[in-house]
Amino acid sequence: MAMITTNDIKNGMTLNLDDGLYTIVDFQHVKPGKGGAFVRTTLKNARTGQVVDRTFRAGEKVDRALLNKREMQFLYRDGADYVFMDTSNYEQLNVGPAALGSASDYLVENAEAILVMYEDEIIDTELPASVELRIAETEPGVQGDRVSGARKPATLETGLTIQVPLFVNPGDRVKVDTRSGDYLTRA
Repeated sequence: MAMITTNDIKNGMTLNLDDGLYTIVDFQHVKPGKGGAFVRTTLKNARTGQVVDRTFRAGEKVDRALLNKREMQFLYRDGADYVFMDTSNYEQLNVGPAALGSASDYLVENAEAILVMYEDEIIDTELPASVELRIAETEPGVQGDRVSGARKPATLETGLTIQVPLFVNPGDRVKVDTRSGDYLTRA
């Protein structure tokens, strides 16, 4: 563990505190007229996503968590697990769906992802901003159905259901925003 002082913290840094791993979302050094200086931080739990505010004394020592980002390629599903291959050394890794969270809704074979690991635990999955997926099931579009902004539900090849425009048909490929799960455009 790398010990740092609160004077050295920066946005995006991950800290290993007593109650878990936290990423610094925002921080502010405060020097009041009376009393000692302190650092007010907004922290996001790396495992649960919960956001908390915490105050540290200036110069207080904290543990910095060193995260390892591994570029991986999704190969296939093995039962409930997802099998990834490290693109640098071709090592394969079985990952449970709980470790991936909502990222599993956007993974198709040969998709690229960055797995953020702390020691041997996966704490986050970084995907591209958008992915191309095939529409597995939706009501077919009807000629003349061109109402501006009208939407219908569609199930993607991964099983995720999103809202798409009326003109999208089964078998079409669409771009989906991985951050919000919104339809972007036909591919």
